[in-house]
Amino acid sequence: MSDGEIVVVTGFGPFRQFLVNPSWKAAQGLKLVGLGEETGVYIKEVPVSYMKTEQIIADIWKTLNPKIAVHLGVARGCSAVILEQTGKNCGYRDKDVCGFCPESHCCVEGGPEKLDSIINMRAISKKCRQAGIDVIYSRDAGRYLCDFVYYCSLYHGQRRAALIHVPENGSLSSADRLVPLLQTLITSMLDQLEDHSEMAQTENIQTSSNQHPNQGGS
Repeated sequence: MSDGEIVVVTGFGPFRQFLVNPSWKAAQGLKLVGLGEETGVYIKEVPVSYMKTEQIIADIWKTLNPKIAVHLGVARGCSAVILEQTGKNCGYRDKDVCGFCPESHCCVEGGPEKLDSIINMRAISKKCRQAGIDVIYSRDAGRYLCDFVYYCSLYHGQRRAALIHVPENGSLSSADRLVPLLQTLITSMLDQLEDHSEMAQTENIQTSSNQHPNQGGS
């Protein structure tokens, strides 16, 4: 990876029984251990609020333009880590902590019905399961703030975003197991992005060569 790359990691603020949200604690833990010398980690706590998070996510992509934005949420009642592939645009009807819900029930009016991350979450989850780690692949992030933030980030970041639901209970909910696992997952995502970048560069070179053949004298 090139020098100066930034990975943004967000966690949510207080919500119901979570005075300190486990997703935010996980983000803080990841900041402490980092992602290697060549990658900076910027963390941000986002409130469980549609209006506030919409602006925060837009600002992150406008001002920081990270390599990838990884959004952490809590899978209530779950003991596994869940990798979400898809963000959904419409169907948001549950009120946030401010008692607000978008009138359009959408993330982005006129936006695509759904957006998939550029990251192949199925491949990463399969590799983890083969290693005996309880990581689940999902295409339904729940139509609440996690899904909302994810879609907005996919929209503003050209799909360079990820949503990881961390477990509320079980052995993987402990920081000493969860944080190293998050390190591994995000590193795998960055490796995929490098592969995408290299493939795109190769395709551009091939296209350029085809468009500009060697010219001989007439």
